[in-house]
Amino acid sequence: MIVLVDLVLMLIDLTYSILAAMIQTFLRPRLKCVDGELCLITGAGGALGRLFALEFAKEGARLVLWDCNTSANEQTAELARELGVEVHAYTVDLSKRQSIYEAADRVREEVGDVSMLVNNAGVVAGRRLLDCPDEMLERTLLVNCHALFWMTKAFLPQMKAKNHGHMVTIASALGLFSTACVEDYCASKFGAVGFHESLTHELLAENLEGIKTTLVCPYIVDTGMFAGCEIRQELKSLIPPLQPLYTVQQSMKAILAEQQMICIPRMMYIPFLARALLPWEANVATYRFMGGDKCMLPFIKNVEMKTSNGHIKSS
Repeated sequence: MIVLVDLVLMLIDLTYSILAAMIQTFLRPRLKCVDGELCLITGAGGALGRLFALEFAKEGARLVLWDCNTSANEQTAELARELGVEVHAYTVDLSKRQSIYEAADRVREEVGDVSMLVNNAGVVAGRRLLDCPDEMLERTLLVNCHALFWMTKAFLPQMKAKNHGHMVTIASALGLFSTACVEDYCASKFGAVGFHESLTHELLAENLEGIKTTLVCPYIVDTGMFAGCEIRQELKSLIPPLQPLYTVQQSMKAILAEQQMICIPRMMYIPFLARALLPWEANVATYRFMGGDKCMLPFIKNVEMKTSNGHIKSS
């Protein structure tokens, strides 16, 4: 009998959730205030990280900016300070666990407890798997996936103690479905998506409703990270690379609305669902029609031409 009651309640919750999501699609959601919140952004020296910093600064958040590129990070910090907010910049190598923990200790001692964490940093090797040095493959996984574990262990305890905070994971559409020749990136982003979803379930199971999570899965963003990547010529205008500012603005709307997940553009939900519902051969046929099976080959060629010294492209 208890099972039947729970089943009915689950169906009611299911129906309510679907209806609420449909309504929110057409209505402007209420956005929360982050004025005074301490927001840490990784990869703040890159294109997306800088834009995230400026958008959070406009909202009045205090900023902690992390990047391995000191100069680029300081440039972001100066731009944010011009908007009148408190900014602290740290040089941190996210591929090194100890570097993360040491920087986290400094932030707590010098600034305070982080209440919003935006895991934005990302890299890609840009090489065919069998041609790629092991160290480059490892770095992609360390920065894009493993760092999420260490960042969470460093900052989540303080959020849990107050039952207040927000964990944001900037993943990728390539964490929901894959393509050829970027095995390192796809594996790291699939890992990031799985990590984020599991963490979200854990927080809900512990009734920590004051800690929100948002998973962002954008299509290819025109930051230069995947320069040369292209789908079938006739379809390029239908799914062009995303503009960085648009990507960040859409992400901010989802974060401030406390939306659990957003794919940018919405069209990215289609291949995500198709991957789960269609036979493997059907997905392969679709990839080939769209040119998705070979879309990364021009990108790989560009990287091989420009980075013969083994440089790693980063966002």
